[in-house]
Amino acid sequence: MSIELANYPQPGAWDELLDANLRPRPAARLLLEYLDRLGCAELQARRASVDAAIMAMGITFTVYSDAGNIDRAWPFDIVPRTMSSKEWARIDAGLKQRLTALNLFIDDLYNAQKIVRDGVFPLEVLAGSKNFREQCRHMTPRFGVWAHVCGTDLVRDRDGTVYVLEDNLRVPSGVSYMLENRQLMKRLFPELFKASDILPVDDYPTRLFETLAALSPRDGERPVVAVLTPGIYNSAYFEHSYLAQKMGADLVEGSDLVVREDDCVYMKTISGPRRVDVIYRRIDDDFLDPEAFRPDSALGVPGLMRAWRAGKVGIANAPGAGVADDKVVYTFVPQIIRYYLDQDAILPNVPSFMCMVDAQREHVLAKLDELVVKPANESGGYGMLIGPRASREERARFADLIRANPRNYMAQPTLSISTAPTLVGDKLAPRHLDLRPFVLQSDKLHATTGGLTRVALRAGSLIVNSSQGGGSKDTWIVNAEEGNA
Repeated sequence: MSIELANYPQPGAWDELLDANLRPRPAARLLLEYLDRLGCAELQARRASVDAAIMAMGITFTVYSDAGNIDRAWPFDIVPRTMSSKEWARIDAGLKQRLTALNLFIDDLYNAQKIVRDGVFPLEVLAGSKNFREQCRHMTPRFGVWAHVCGTDLVRDRDGTVYVLEDNLRVPSGVSYMLENRQLMKRLFPELFKASDILPVDDYPTRLFETLAALSPRDGERPVVAVLTPGIYNSAYFEHSYLAQKMGADLVEGSDLVVREDDCVYMKTISGPRRVDVIYRRIDDDFLDPEAFRPDSALGVPGLMRAWRAGKVGIANAPGAGVADDKVVYTFVPQIIRYYLDQDAILPNVPSFMCMVDAQREHVLAKLDELVVKPANESGGYGMLIGPRASREERARFADLIRANPRNYMAQPTLSISTAPTLVGDKLAPRHLDLRPFVLQSDKLHATTGGLTRVALRAGSLIVNSSQGGGSKDTWIVNAEEGNA
């Protein structure tokens, strides 16, 4: 290539665009040929134009720090990640299978708890769940669906196997950046989009609205949908306002809503109260309703749980869905799929160790220098130990934490997660990445074609979260004919 490759090949890592001989993989052939024709100077000029567009469009995320909340421009790499539609078809089926089973699991836990009685899921794990909500017992939302929006994190290991790293079922974020990444790339490389058969993601806001509208308690008319945000200081506020605008929904804070004596939810407007049918909430359970959860919450809506239980409003994701968003529960998902669907999991879990099991805990403690240890309910890459990169003191501290609360920890081997060429200065260098597709479920089931590719912009880093120095790429699912050429 005319553009220099730096630090290739990477020993022991699968690259998404280049094979072991640094030849383009079939789904990346047209892309890499095109980038090669452009040359380094033109690529750098286009990157500068994209950075300027991101600033002008106000595409930001918020980093929380001791010094205050800092808004930063969205870090974006202009070299996309590619995958063939043939490979994606299997991933798509696996994502849908997984969410279907997880929703059956959540509904069972809040009702009959058959999976516990049958000995497939331990009562001890359920009893130790921070996200099981007694306020949701004996409730079945419409269609039996609790998690209507799921962001499933996928990684690829050195042998090419795609694993599920975790399921985000509470308030998954990032889809707005997936959509904006695609729009930026269309502006950046319009001629390449004309020459390639890249499957679209632009229909997501329509699909999301349809998913939410199906939850309306009032049939036969266009429902009033509101996006409930904690407010402008939330790290994902850009996404909340973006999705509300794209769906034609109302963006509201808790103080904009009121539950009346008829158990219906109303939005305060200048022309009087307007009934709300469906709430797409971007607030954690604890803050959702001060009558049912934390009484000191100023973010939620008093009486909202009462309205939901009375069937007067739909809420997505439903309160209590986070019971399955637990890294210890994650280890049971293959058994959950087998129990409810009588199928083997299409997408495998990363091999995992549960610290609450004596023998597995002793193995983890003996191998802390080789493993990644994760707390059950943290997100964003926080609270975890990457053993091979941790100091002796850090590993000793984690050993104490595990012994004190084994239910709260699980461990996995350190995967050599895949890389992709990323523009670093005037060279293409490998950077580790993951992928977060989004799956929607109400009366229908839909998965995005691709998702948000998050990339660790620091050399050698495995942390892809934007709050910790990560960025993102557009994800191209290339139609089968090209992908298998």
